[in-house]
Amino acid sequence: MKENLTYQERISALREKKIEFTKAKRKLLGAIDMDDQALILPPENSIKVIETINSSGVPVRDALLKEFIPKSNHPSGGFFGAKINGENFRDLLKVHPAYIDPLSELAGAYMVSFMSYRDPQWNPDFDYADIKPDIEKYKVHSGLGTVNHFCQDLQIGFDLGWSGLKNKIEKFRKVNTSEKSTEFYDGLDAFIDGMQIWIKRSAEAAKEMAETETNPLLKENLLEMARINEKLVNDPPETYREALQWMLWYQMAGKMYSGSGSLGKIDKLLYPFYKKDKDAGSLTDEHATFLLACYFLRDTSYTQIGGPDADGKEVTNPVSYFMLEAVHWLKIPVNVAVAVGNEIPKDLLMKGVEILFNDKAGVPKFIGVDNTISGFTKNGFSYEISRTRGYCGCNWYALPGIEFCLNDCTKVNLAAVFEIAFDDMMNDKSSEHSMEKLWKYFSFHNQKAVDTIARALDYHYDHMYMVFPELHLDLLCHGTIEKGLDASNGGVEYYNFGIDAASLATAADSFAAVEQRVVNEKRVTWDELYGYLKNNWSGSDGEKTRLMMKNIQRYGYGDSIADKYALKISNDFTHSVKSKKTPKGLNLIPGIFSWATQLMMGNDVGATPNGRHIKAPVSHGANPEAGFRKDGALTALSSAVASVQPGYGNAAPLQLEMDPGISKDEGGLELVSNLIKTHFDLGGTQININVVDKERILAAHKNPELYPDLVVRVTGFSAFFSSLSPEFRQLVVDRIIAES
Repeated sequence: MKENLTYQERISALREKKIEFTKAKRKLLGAIDMDDQALILPPENSIKVIETINSSGVPVRDALLKEFIPKSNHPSGGFFGAKINGENFRDLLKVHPAYIDPLSELAGAYMVSFMSYRDPQWNPDFDYADIKPDIEKYKVHSGLGTVNHFCQDLQIGFDLGWSGLKNKIEKFRKVNTSEKSTEFYDGLDAFIDGMQIWIKRSAEAAKEMAETETNPLLKENLLEMARINEKLVNDPPETYREALQWMLWYQMAGKMYSGSGSLGKIDKLLYPFYKKDKDAGSLTDEHATFLLACYFLRDTSYTQIGGPDADGKEVTNPVSYFMLEAVHWLKIPVNVAVAVGNEIPKDLLMKGVEILFNDKAGVPKFIGVDNTISGFTKNGFSYEISRTRGYCGCNWYALPGIEFCLNDCTKVNLAAVFEIAFDDMMNDKSSEHSMEKLWKYFSFHNQKAVDTIARALDYHYDHMYMVFPELHLDLLCHGTIEKGLDASNGGVEYYNFGIDAASLATAADSFAAVEQRVVNEKRVTWDELYGYLKNNWSGSDGEKTRLMMKNIQRYGYGDSIADKYALKISNDFTHSVKSKKTPKGLNLIPGIFSWATQLMMGNDVGATPNGRHIKAPVSHGANPEAGFRKDGALTALSSAVASVQPGYGNAAPLQLEMDPGISKDEGGLELVSNLIKTHFDLGGTQININVVDKERILAAHKNPELYPDLVVRVTGFSAFFSSLSPEFRQLVVDRIIAES
């Protein structure tokens, strides 16, 4: 290897390693229908592979370190509560392999998920038998037992460092002396002990590697890496590189401990470090960008670029642009979102659009911060507080360090609600069947589904701290250490549980198909349709009837029956969520989003009147079904999704599929920028965009191994296309083919 490697040459080599790591994960663990998350596999002879459930409630395969066997404190074999979770995590970090890449300037990589050692994941002593029947009936994702999905305040860590956090724990341990608080502090202490051990071992590994490194540039880098991490074992960061390294250790621990992936507005947080180093002459802009690229290789967490501070002052700064440039250098899945608003520099949006079309990696996404901020104020918060809320997950936002929200963990499957309503109406012989009667049942069950989640969230609030407390995020929250309470159980100031609706188009198109074909045109009777649904469109005229029901003007067409039902359903869902709090009085916030649950939710639902077969996937988030109109007009799609926004601060994202040829047209990128701004002017909150050539995506679907570096925007996250399951690849392909 030549001595004077450029930053670009180092990034190129690091990116190739990233792709090889991803291939190895795919080969060992199978499909990865979720965020890439930058995990790399441990040494082959040190692992065992298991089937488990990830932090978002999705079944996955995972690789565990055979050397680590967690302690149990329960007859079930599980481990529950703060103390033992902290101690077990510490013990995992003691044996977790140290990882150093001399090409990078940041140490570390995470290799296993602590969550996967939790078996069972819920304490069987805490019985929620009174809620379970309704969870099963409505097929809701209740949020009960899920983890993270809120946001820390990284500034606390930057100010205190690990020893400072330990001192803070000891200070408040003397104030809060109950058994509950003592257990909590013991868990936090053990967690930090593990972090300090892991960082120290990594510093030693860098120093040892430097002894045999022959390239002077890389040798100097390894020695500096060792020095920085020896310091960060105890002390807070003082430089830009140290801040990124501290943040990386914290985020990798979060990925490992609970799958946490929230970052928030790191351009604002990192700017003081950048300015100090820049003014001192110790940091160039290219070096600052390279360090961010090193960071994103090891952590793909959700972060916002640009946006206002509490006083409304725009925070966009040079680091904002370096983040986009680092993403451009890498061309891998990274979950960054460009804020778009009246006070945000217009060139930030244009830079994001240029990178989106240049790299064709589904990155960045775009968020309408003016709408999410004003929407959040409708929950009773001031504009000053609402402006501090940042983008932290697939479709959601959070107040850093003071809000517990479990966003994206709870879902109402509107298709399942429709199926229950249709069954009830057809079996109700008290009056004739009608659209009014069907809607009455739907609205009733929609409210019941929301109420079921609300009850489950209360149970989560009362018990989760005794099952699996949020130790990682607790460390950087305001109030948790001071009160001696977990964030899930009173430790932070605000509790705003997010509840998302999913399968909107499936439900809206089903209502519209019934009204048009059964009521208006009388092409099929209620009883005939019900029979087809129960028999999955079988029989002599089943397929003919299915196509007739499917081929209506669907949601997204514009001023159609289905469009009116989509708006009506969204309004009804929003009312169901906002009409009351949880039984304990905790706030609820509506959104519309399905994440990666289209297949799972579809599997829970029988055939539906929109022509969908039993167990087929349901529709994607707030989007119309793929192929909703022959011209696939982006403006129609944008208007439809803008019209159904719940409007309380969480998003109902718009998913767009665009041909890369747009960028070659004169003014093409400006037209895309205008489309984005127009969607937000109409009330939209978030836009996810794929830029993929139709022929290339078809070829990659047929032979994914030939396209290991092809990245697509799946939903709230982007991913290597070859890592997705065939079923999930098909969902993406269908969208792209239909809308291109």
